Amino acid sequence: MNNNVPYARLLVVAGIASVTASAFAQNSVTLYGIVDSGIVYQSSQTSLGSTANGHSAVKLGQNIWNGNRVGLKGQEDLGGGTQAVFTLESGFNLNSGTQQFVNGEFSRQAFVGLVNADYGTLTAGRQYTSYYSLVGAFGPTTWLTGYFGAHAADIDNLDVIYRVNNSLVYTSPAFYGVTVSGTYSLGGVPGSFTQGASWSAALRYSNGPLGVAAGVERFNNSTPGGGVWGAASTASSGGEPGVSALTNGYQTASAQQRIAVAGTYALTPDWDISASYSNVQYIAGVGSAFRDTAIFNTVGAVLHFRATVFANLAAGYSITRATRANGIANPAQYQQFNLAESYSLSTRTLLYALQGFQRAHGQTLGTAGAGNVIDATATIGDGFNSAPSSSRSQFACAIAISHRF
Repeated sequence: MNNNVPYARLLVVAGIASVTASAFAQNSVTLYGIVDSGIVYQSSQTSLGSTANGHSAVKLGQNIWNGNRVGLKGQEDLGGGTQAVFTLESGFNLNSGTQQFVNGEFSRQAFVGLVNADYGTLTAGRQYTSYYSLVGAFGPTTWLTGYFGAHAADIDNLDVIYRVNNSLVYTSPAFYGVTVSGTYSLGGVPGSFTQGASWSAALRYSNGPLGVAAGVERFNNSTPGGGVWGAASTASSGGEPGVSALTNGYQTASAQQRIAVAGTYALTPDWDISASYSNVQYIAGVGSAFRDTAIFNTVGAVLHFRATVFANLAAGYSITRATRANGIANPAQYQQFNLAESYSLSTRTLLYALQGFQRAHGQTLGTAGAGNVIDATATIGDGFNSAPSSSRSQFACAIAISHRF
């Protein structure tokens, strides 16, 4: 019963907003959403941290092409080219009807701010980082999805699953094709300005068929010196971000840092290619269960073809390599291959199919951290982070539908 409360509130607010909007034409509030679900097969599934007891699974997946959501967004004209804006967006589990995050009424996005065409946008609340907003558009998830096509376990956060609390975000207008953006999220920990805080900066250039972007972000653990991820950490969605088979042994990091460069080029009106490189660091502290900073480097590329006005095809490849550290002589490596086929039944309804294969090599740290060296196991995209393979290989495929309203 309580799970319906957020959506009931949205409907009430939307009803009030529609009356208000009719009285003041310069104001607008929009109720919107996405529902996405499909059948998923994976060749091996086990629990996070396990390297045994894997079995194939067929299940009803969700949030595959798009995350399920319902939201409100609005704007008010303040004059002089300035507008007040807000967004309240709630994620939900379509197959069970429950909230995406416990106690997360508007956990996808919740912010308010000002927009001016000459001076840019400044917003405050729970938001995407500047790193994702500017660099992610040229990453692998646009045509391959994050569920299947994000680089191994979305190690470099080029998918949409990372959002930060207590954040201020400024994004400039485009100036000769160049846009800059910065984010700072306050941890609010007494006696420390950096503990639990996060920050991000990015730059993007777009001109005709070419687009390129670069960004950096850092998430600080609110637990001093590292350890169990602190509740006051701003990069949190009900727990530490980015936990997967790749990073399970590094959950006690004092900080996470990502640097990425990505770009796209339209070869013809129907063909385009994108490529990206990222460097990710899980930084050790005195309280961490590992002693050396864990570094992951990833290179990936996606080729997209618009077969018809309604049909799109895409193929992608990426390789993620960990560096030698923490007593691991043969560091982990993950190679991933993806295919995607989509067909627009209408402007709002998309039918699609996805395939992914990943092969892992080398070794990584298990749940206990340093000293717990285990064989690396496969985990495709970010849709299988909590259900990785028990072996070095994993194949997955899906057929699904997504509808916007």
